Amino acid sequence: MNTTIRFPHLGLTLNPGKSFTVFGIEIAYYGVIIALGMLAGALVAYREAKKTGQKVDDYIDFTLYTLIAAIIGARIYYVIFEWDYYSAHPLEIFNLRAGGLAIYGGVLASALTLFIFTKVKKLKFWLMADTAVQGLIIGQIIGRWGNFFNREAFGGYTDSLFAMQLPVSEAKGITQELIEHLVTIDGVSYVQVHPTFLYEGTWNLLLFIGICLYKRHKKFDGEIFAIYLMGYGVGRFIIEGLRTDQLVIKALGGIAASQVLSIILIVLAVAFVIYNRVQLKKRTPVTKDGNEQ
Repeated sequence: MNTTIRFPHLGLTLNPGKSFTVFGIEIAYYGVIIALGMLAGALVAYREAKKTGQKVDDYIDFTLYTLIAAIIGARIYYVIFEWDYYSAHPLEIFNLRAGGLAIYGGVLASALTLFIFTKVKKLKFWLMADTAVQGLIIGQIIGRWGNFFNREAFGGYTDSLFAMQLPVSEAKGITQELIEHLVTIDGVSYVQVHPTFLYEGTWNLLLFIGICLYKRHKKFDGEIFAIYLMGYGVGRFIIEGLRTDQLVIKALGGIAASQVLSIILIVLAVAFVIYNRVQLKKRTPVTKDGNEQ
């Protein structure tokens, strides 16, 4: 197995394996990275809950449910759009070691879980969404590195500064374009691709920083969650267009499912913000000189 990953224009050559062994048990880095992302995300959400005067115990309870729901949702979403393969290999549905978790599926499952949780516990859904989503972004930033170790979720050919080279034998989702631009080094053939995992991780980091700077100025509960949907949606729509392993909606001519969902969520988030801003303005008293109090 050739584990080399090269960033030629940055002068970097790395050799990360896909797994490691503990007491004879093989553990995939992909799973470890996902777990670390979830843990870090939960801690960020707990910290934010404490800072804003909420009960951390409520978030701990929610975490126990949403971790399971997110993994199941992410897997179901992926399997649905790769059904041609999984219908022929049903046992592979339960094999998470090779990857196959779709972030949007996890987000939707987590949102549904939060809705049910807040209804049962009689808590404020939008307030918890604002808090939990900050942990979600951290989880995504870290979790995307699981794709790096799995040599997956990359884009098409590029010769840009951040171009990444992967051995053909280890890469997933190779296209004809990549084959036409193979690079051979010391007898090993590499595909040269966009490191879309890095693009998305960087975009999410900038989104997280932006939310941290803005959240003290938020006007209503749910605004931070809406900003996340808009910000992540825009980034995901653009980056998804670069990827070679898109999950597609065949009924719509093969358009990427994540791009369609991104547009829908962006529109809903914008409408939500506009509606709440208008309602807020209606409730704001106006002085005789026309200024808002």
